[in-house]
Amino acid sequence: MVHRAYLRPSLSLVPAMLWTSHPIQSTRLSVLHTRTIYRGLYVCCWSVCWTQMCVVKMTVRSSTVAALLLLSVHLLHASALPAASSYEFNAYRMQHYNLHQHKHGCRGAIVVAEARSAADTSLTRRCVIMKLHDFTTERFLEAKKQNAAAVLILLPQNLSSVQEETVQGFMVAEAQILQEETILPVYVVPEDEQLLCMYEEVNQAVASKSASVLVRVLRSMITSTAFQILVSNNSPIKPITDTSIITLEGVLPGAGEDPPTIVITAHYDTFGLAPWLAYGADSNGSGVAILLELVRLFHRLYCNPRSQAPYHLLFSLTGGGKYNFLGTKHWLEENMDHAESSLLHDNVEFVICLDSLGTGDEIFLHVSRPPKPGTPQYSFIQQLEQIISARFPWVRFGTVHKKINLQETNVAWEHERYGMKRIPGFTLSHIENPKSELRGSILDSIAQVDMRKLKRNTVIVAESLARFIYNLSDKGSAKDMQVFKGSLDIQDSRLSALMTMLTTVPRAVQLLDREPEHTLLINSLEQEFKHYLKQVHKHTFHQDRRDPEITFFDQMKQPMMMYRVKPAAFDLFLGGCIAGYLGIVYYGIQNFGKVYTKLKATMKAKHQ
Repeated sequence: MVHRAYLRPSLSLVPAMLWTSHPIQSTRLSVLHTRTIYRGLYVCCWSVCWTQMCVVKMTVRSSTVAALLLLSVHLLHASALPAASSYEFNAYRMQHYNLHQHKHGCRGAIVVAEARSAADTSLTRRCVIMKLHDFTTERFLEAKKQNAAAVLILLPQNLSSVQEETVQGFMVAEAQILQEETILPVYVVPEDEQLLCMYEEVNQAVASKSASVLVRVLRSMITSTAFQILVSNNSPIKPITDTSIITLEGVLPGAGEDPPTIVITAHYDTFGLAPWLAYGADSNGSGVAILLELVRLFHRLYCNPRSQAPYHLLFSLTGGGKYNFLGTKHWLEENMDHAESSLLHDNVEFVICLDSLGTGDEIFLHVSRPPKPGTPQYSFIQQLEQIISARFPWVRFGTVHKKINLQETNVAWEHERYGMKRIPGFTLSHIENPKSELRGSILDSIAQVDMRKLKRNTVIVAESLARFIYNLSDKGSAKDMQVFKGSLDIQDSRLSALMTMLTTVPRAVQLLDREPEHTLLINSLEQEFKHYLKQVHKHTFHQDRRDPEITFFDQMKQPMMMYRVKPAAFDLFLGGCIAGYLGIVYYGIQNFGKVYTKLKATMKAKHQ
């Protein structure tokens, strides 16, 4: 963030500012002129009053006018803003994309408007400033109804201090407004001292409206100030149709000749109100962290020929999960329709999809078709139930059955992409409803993840998979027997480090193939695969530019300027002060002879 010298423009200059291509420069040119008026008016009033006080018999009317003018100018000078009253910061625009020709997010980007509180009754052509507890669906729709110029949402730096009710309420509103298109520009910006001061002042301005009309008008004319919010990017918003989606895959080869395959997968991208603030700790950083820990654990087992299981373990990290699982779709098409040597052509027992497992005391198994007894999928689910009941009885485990509707454009879970290719699979998640607001929010930070529960869920998946591939139940092993202990124990420090790495940068799809820090994250995940797995491949899927499945737009990160201005009524007040000052000067000039005669007579009488 960049601090600049604060400005003190008169609002008489604002109309011109709004039409110039460089409004801030125009304002700066007016500052010296305005301050010269202040100082000249102040000095001249003192000189006039000093002259008038020398007159023995001044009229009562002239004395009253001079006193009022002097008081007004003193108030004006005392209420002058400090030298630092403008502030430049980065603001992050709301999601803007087209998915299967359906439009989502905000279409507007330019903002030139006065800041107002969400509690204000008049929001027309104003920029509405909201904190988390202010942002609700009702208030957002009310701002749209009143033709507000923009909405600016202040995001707390420390989300762990925010009340749970506030977080849930914001997530619900966030999910609802992302479903449709709006022209209203919506920006999100992390809170800081300057922005919080602005928020407090605009709220105080609303509270002061409870005073009488006369007091409110006088206060507005003399002492009050307003805030102007400006985003002055003159370039049009452009579509981005060349976004690439990256998917990683790697294998732990199983023992024996042509063993069956088990696929463990998770999508790594994130979603939220603003792409630059979508860190996705739980959804789906937790799923990726568990998958990477499974890679390490089963590598330790498979590197020893004596403990190599008779199953291929195919791990994949897919992109585009928040956008109808496009990465999974293209990866399956490439492997099953074009690659003759793919493991997906062989006998796939089932697919385990890991999605949002970083919190909660529930684990739901989402399936498209209930598994039949005797199938590998059914046996694995039995292992899950045994591990949970024996070692974690407080965890609620349930199965959620949802059929795949081929008439729908969007799929609910990643395993449905495999189901369309007749590959059995299921998704493990602590989220029961696939439309839950928890699956895509800018408030999904690492503070929302419980590392103890993340480790517990890692243990459940790892132990269940180990019991299945080594057939420990049929060998008479105890239900509470621990496979991963001692040197094979799940490491808290590694899970914590993985979560920190994944939440360091936002993982929105439109950023991952363009920004250096984001491409570095993908390269780090690839190196992690290469360290433990074999046959590691990085698949980059490019869209058809003529008919893209998803279209993103630019200008998602904008420099925004906040600066103080006087209200329009201040111009009237300033004009009145100048007129009064000129009137007194004119009166003094017109009556100078009389004043001089009386002063001369007074001085002569004193000498006598």
